[in-house]
Amino acid sequence: MENPVLAEVTRGNTVESRHRGSVIVVDADGGVVLSLGDVDRPVFPRSAVKAIQALPLLESGAADHYGLTEPEIALAVASHSGEPQHAETAFGMLRKAGRGANCLECGAHWPMNEAAARAIARAGLEPTALNNNCSGKHAGFVCLACGLDEDPVGYVKPGHPVQQAVRAALEEVTGAKHSSDHMGTDGCSIPSYAVPLTALARGFARIGTGQGLGPKRAEAASRIRKAVAAHPFMVAGTGRFDTRVMGLFGERIFIKTGAEGVYCGAIPELGYGIALKCDDGAGRASEMVMAALIARFLPMSGMEAAEFTPMRETLLKNWNGIEVGLVRATEFLTA
Repeated sequence: MENPVLAEVTRGNTVESRHRGSVIVVDADGGVVLSLGDVDRPVFPRSAVKAIQALPLLESGAADHYGLTEPEIALAVASHSGEPQHAETAFGMLRKAGRGANCLECGAHWPMNEAAARAIARAGLEPTALNNNCSGKHAGFVCLACGLDEDPVGYVKPGHPVQQAVRAALEEVTGAKHSSDHMGTDGCSIPSYAVPLTALARGFARIGTGQGLGPKRAEAASRIRKAVAAHPFMVAGTGRFDTRVMGLFGERIFIKTGAEGVYCGAIPELGYGIALKCDDGAGRASEMVMAALIARFLPMSGMEAAEFTPMRETLLKNWNGIEVGLVRATEFLTA
């Protein structure tokens, strides 16, 4: 099956590039609302499933034991920009568990936020693991390990109790087997499992509604959604799509980007779960596909629609600031 073109890039009045992909939207009962392309092919969800990976942190009682705040819970599901508030919050989580930044096993990279990266360089410093976009998730893993009275060393390994708990949560929420045959290593060194988009959408419908989850897990999912809605900056950062969207709609929507053109989300009031993948891994395309799906399904007030409209297309400018084109979803999603 050749996947349809879901997004296109224009230059002037001409389409210059096209992004193919697949997308599925399901309701809380598993009924298909929309399906385009090969939604049964296994894909690596990467960071899109951080909310599911964080469930054991709350279910185990570790989050409450260490007194994690809503901003810290939001950071635990983040792919943040490495801005000072992100790094400081991750460090605060570790301190509550009696640990330091040297406990993180995600690796270090420069902040995705340019201003934050320049500030570090200006000071003659190097980035640390706290600046890694996954440092909040990893700080949560450390808190989970300590809460379970487990040595956090090696918490990124598939056999560590932390990753065993994460894998169990992923399997139970998505309903898909997370097999070692389809396991890879994520950018932050934890295991990543390839599963169909159909399973991911089903999982996010459950995260959004609690339907199909046990009481403790449903409560954990609700707390995560509330934390992210209340503190959208923590889950991404300045100017980022996830932060802007959830800052506008609050608890009405939950979305999470993943690397290589993956996006997942939930519309709780409709009971919908969303999963999509752009074949070429382009994040610029996956954002516009998600924007089109939100516009198509989420009821909006006039104010919400007006504020959301600029997010539905990404304007492209050259080095002189001249608008030269845009990235937009195709008629497959906007019809």
